[in-house]
Order: sequence, then structure tokens, then C-alpha cells
Amino acid sequence: MTGMLASVENLAEALLVMEAGVDIIDLKSPSAGSLGALPLATVREVVEAVGGRLPVSATIGDLPMDPAQVFQAVESLAGTGVDYVKIGLFPAGDWRATVFGLTPLSAHRIRLVAVLFGDLSPGLAQIAELALAGFSAVMLDTLDKRGGSLTQVCSLGYLRDFVAEAKSYGMLCGLAGSLRQIDIPLLLTLGPDYLGFRGALCMRHNRTAGLDGKAVQAIRSVLHY
Repeated sequence: MTGMLASVENLAEALLVMEAGVDIIDLKSPSAGSLGALPLATVREVVEAVGGRLPVSATIGDLPMDPAQVFQAVESLAGTGVDYVKIGLFPAGDWRATVFGLTPLSAHRIRLVAVLFGDLSPGLAQIAELALAGFSAVMLDTLDKRGGSLTQVCSLGYLRDFVAEAKSYGMLCGLAGSLRQIDIPLLLTLGPDYLGFRGALCMRHNRTAGLDGKAVQAIRSVLHY
């Protein structure tokens, strides 16, 4: 069954989505970019409050693909106790050197999630390299949150191939990127492990606004029918 990933930015939101029955809590700051990072203290607070009842992921932020900078950020975030550390593969810098520079961390059982951006048309061959570097999961998101949902910037065939390629390497696979309730039935046919949401869960569907409990329940009811 495809699970629901809910992105939150503080403890109150984390407790709200946990009570609603989501499958994974994702920590990020929507006002700080597409994958904006939260303070480490906030991440630790949420991890401690969740207490292992649900997986928790968090992002290192919108960092350039600089191997040393990303390594340090991943190592620091992993120290908070999160289950998954998310790294966006942004266009600036050397993503291959950055990705393979993280292999020592994945070898120490730090579960790494690569986030690719569908509106940048990433080549699916990247997934094989991520698997070789020891990444546990890969997500397809959108970089420009004003450009429409993932289903509007990527063809259904591309999304199907993305999911199939990730699963062929035994990686967890997620789809996100301004997803709407109407996107869910189509995406479920592709069989991703998770669908990720932020804007659709917020008041006025504004990703930088607070969460709307009724919206969270509405998305969950479609996913967990």
C-alpha cells in the first residue's frame, strides 16, 4: 500500500499529523526553499516526541552540490536521530562527487534519501548511481512550487518509469511536488511507496501557512480508503 508522507515544520504540526494517522513525518521549512531545513534543535524535539512510533525524515536544506558542505550537513542531521536524511540534488555543483562522498555515512546505516526534481527532467540513470552510492530511497519532487504539481510537469510514462527504476534497485520510492487530492488516484496506479504532501494539507493550500486538520484528514482518507 502507498503511504502518506506529511511535511511539517514544528512539533505541533508533527503531533497533528501523527494523530491523523500519516505514515511518515517529514521535517522541513517551506518558507526557506523547496527543501528548506529546520534548526537541529527543532528536529531533535520532534524525534524525541514521536519516540519511534513513526518514521521521521528531515532535509538538510537547499544546499549546493558541494561534497564537504553536504557531508557535514548530513552528518549533523543524522545525529538528531531521524530515520531518514533527505538530500536535494540541486543543479549547482558536482552532484556525483557529492553523492559518492556520502557513501561512508550510508555504510554506517544512515539512511539517505535523494530528492530529484521532476521539473528539471532528471535522467533515470541517476537512480543506478544513487543505489551504488548506498542511498536507501529516492523521491521525485518539484523545484519550482509555482509551476504546478508533479503530474503537470512530468508525463505519466516518465513517472511510471521513475517508480519502476527505483524499485528495480530495491530502493524506497516517493512522489511529491505540490500534489493535490485529485492527483492521488492516478499516482496510486504507479505503486510508489509514499506520496508526499505539504500545500494540500495547509490552510488555503498555501504551503507556508499552517496545517489544516480537515485537509490532512481528507488526503489521508483518499490514500487509506
